[in-house]
Amino acid sequence: IGGSKCPIIDTWWQTETGAALIAPLPGAVAVKPGSATVPFFGVKAKVIKEDGTECKPNEGGYLILEEPWPGIMRTVYGHHERFKETYFSMFPGVYFTGDGARKDEDGYFWLMGRVDDVINVSGHRMGTAEVESSLVAHPSVAEAAVVGYPHDIKGQGIYAYVTLKSGQTPSDALKKELVNHVRKEIGPIASPDKIHFTDGLPKTRSGKIMRRILRKIAEGDIKNLGDTTTLADPHVVNALVEGRV
Repeated sequence: IGGSKCPIIDTWWQTETGAALIAPLPGAVAVKPGSATVPFFGVKAKVIKEDGTECKPNEGGYLILEEPWPGIMRTVYGHHERFKETYFSMFPGVYFTGDGARKDEDGYFWLMGRVDDVINVSGHRMGTAEVESSLVAHPSVAEAAVVGYPHDIKGQGIYAYVTLKSGQTPSDALKKELVNHVRKEIGPIASPDKIHFTDGLPKTRSGKIMRRILRKIAEGDIKNLGDTTTLADPHVVNALVEGRV
């Protein structure tokens, strides 16, 4: 972009944080594509395990902020207890972002998605966004959404919903090709256990994928899909249920 003079950068922030808290300083911090890089001055970010201990380099865990910052959210109007429960109950004394992340050997942070979108496969935590990005990088794939589902051996399996580009035809051969593509891009642990080809995904009118519905279908809990009235095209759900693998 701009004759290679304007870099595209990744940052991490939330509405609740009031500003980007993990982001590169132009000209001062070297970027790594896909990484939000390092915390801003005074921001004490850390990736920890469920027991509160810090994760090793490149080990996935929970992103927390150890100390307050100027733009920190103060409360939820009329629901202060809910505010404390949501952000400060899981790890008392620190702010829990609700995001999964890992920090590499250089101290750079890599976001793995919302904790609800992080799956545990044979003890390995990974973000569904990482698998989705790998699938979309394949020339035959237009869109992908990945969720976890109960697996007898792995704990959680990887269920991938895949929409193909115009002119591409679903086939078992293509499924194998996509699995091998993900194995090559990320590693064997990220290989999808099930690939569900679909013409569309359940989205709200604003374009947000309703992952709750995808999880329910993957788990086989099709009688309890919840409210679907906000979907742009409710008929997509019926097609997904019928095509479940």
